[in-house]
Amino acid sequence: MPKLVTIYGGSGFVGRHIARRMAQEGWLVRVAVRRPNEAMFVRPYGAVGQVEPVLCNIRDDASVAAAMAGADAVVNCVGVLGEHRKNTFEAVQAEGAGRVARLAAEAGIETMVHVSAIGADAESDSGYARSKAEGEANVLAHMPNAMILRPSVLFGPDDSFFNRFASMSRLGPILPLVGAETKFQPVYVDDVAKAAVMGIKGEATGLYELGGPDVETLRDLMKEMLEVVHRRRLILNVPFWIARLMGFGFDMVQAVLMGLIENKILTRDQVKLLRKDNVVSQGAKGFVDLGIAPVNMGAILPDYLWRFRPSGQYDAIKDSARNLRA
Repeated sequence: MPKLVTIYGGSGFVGRHIARRMAQEGWLVRVAVRRPNEAMFVRPYGAVGQVEPVLCNIRDDASVAAAMAGADAVVNCVGVLGEHRKNTFEAVQAEGAGRVARLAAEAGIETMVHVSAIGADAESDSGYARSKAEGEANVLAHMPNAMILRPSVLFGPDDSFFNRFASMSRLGPILPLVGAETKFQPVYVDDVAKAAVMGIKGEATGLYELGGPDVETLRDLMKEMLEVVHRRRLILNVPFWIARLMGFGFDMVQAVLMGLIENKILTRDQVKLLRKDNVVSQGAKGFVDLGIAPVNMGAILPDYLWRFRPSGQYDAIKDSARNLRA
């Protein structure tokens, strides 16, 4: 009989890749999300009935327990980049992660994979980073043999990193950046999914920091992105003191409107995160220990950023035509 894995946040950027790979492994996959009607796109990842979205709110014991009923393994991919109404860092990334681990342990489930983030730090001045660290501690308190993955910034189709900046590059001649000299180690989302699959299958446990083969400043990453989208832009580094004021303003708009509009532009907490490098720690276990060779950005970015080029898919054709006329 096929084994069953429940993936909390399984319709999200990381979760959907894990769901697809687990379906390919022959497992039954239960995708636990707040809005299952919006997650129906996961069903074709497997055979009929193999991948199914189910209703779950990670802040609620009963729905979390129901989603993992009969499961052989659980995966937690739920996270928030900014706080909005009841979805605070503490409620989602600290208490939510601990809730999944606690209920899994009570249900006799022995295998768990928890997706955290590089920069998780209980002493950080960032609420996001502190909650990630607290979530890890809560998971290990109940599931000491869990696999914890700390990826750097993720890239791949539908990412919220390169897609966001590529979209911004269409708005004018200047591309503003906060933390232009901060270093990142972008990691391909499907490589993270490969690592998670190893944890689900019981082939690895422990903490792994996952970064791609390239360590570059945000400025250099944006230069590469601009080359891919065939645009020339002036990269402007926004000083942190100005960024703090901007984040405060956007946060206040959200607060005054009582959460009717979510601040997805820039928060004060994100400014704090951007002050620190987002790279794999020296001596940390990573892809090498898992036997995974991470994919280079250059092999993936053109596959999905082409739509931000001035003429989209026809940009290369126009370049060829200009060369012929010359």
